[in-house]
Amino acid sequence: MSPPTADADSDAASIDADTSQPMENGDSDAVDAAIDAFRAGQPVLIHDFADREGETDIVYPATAVDPAAVRRLRNDAGGLVCVALADSVAERFDLPFLQEALDHPATENHELSYDDRSSFSITVNHRTTETGITDRDRATTISELGAAAATSDYDGETFATEFRSPGHVHLLRAAPNLLADRAGHTELGIALAEAAEQPPAAVVCEMLDDDTGAALSPADAAAYAARNDLVYVEGSALLDRLG
Repeated sequence: MSPPTADADSDAASIDADTSQPMENGDSDAVDAAIDAFRAGQPVLIHDFADREGETDIVYPATAVDPAAVRRLRNDAGGLVCVALADSVAERFDLPFLQEALDHPATENHELSYDDRSSFSITVNHRTTETGITDRDRATTISELGAAAATSDYDGETFATEFRSPGHVHLLRAAPNLLADRAGHTELGIALAEAAEQPPAAVVCEMLDDDTGAALSPADAAAYAARNDLVYVEGSALLDRLG
């Protein structure tokens, strides 16, 4: 899939009254702020593209996730809590794409409106967890995944001794060339982690609207970020700088 192209003339800090989409004004400042926040272990809100999923995810560096972060993800975002891993890390851990690993007719004939394929790999729990679903258990699994991603001699055998599958944390495998290959939240999160000199593991979780059940609008996501002193950035801005 060709990455969506950013509109160089659009402008981010204001809201277009007709489309209710944040326009791209001060994109460079937003990207700088996102990199600084990620470097400091803070979450960043990333809206992908209106003509892709059209969703805003709360994205954390995996190593910075604690039980309070998991609580924010399930309460304030509400989507699926996933850990995106760089392709090289997934390769080192022997992690497959789930669609290729399962021998079942349901894995055939995927037709995704927003992409050529799914990034999903297996689900895991860290072996020190109990049920795996509590805030503490998921935080342990996520932070340990981040630590493992940062360890160059950590291989598939080591992974299997520390993590079990199935579990309660969904793993995503990023495209090999990141944003040059694919422009999903998986790749946006890993590209941001690399720019911030963080391990190549990022937590992503979609923000949903409590009233409609649909994706939270970019305007409402930006307002949430402002209320909570968090950074909101457009995927197109990250693509322009980091792609």
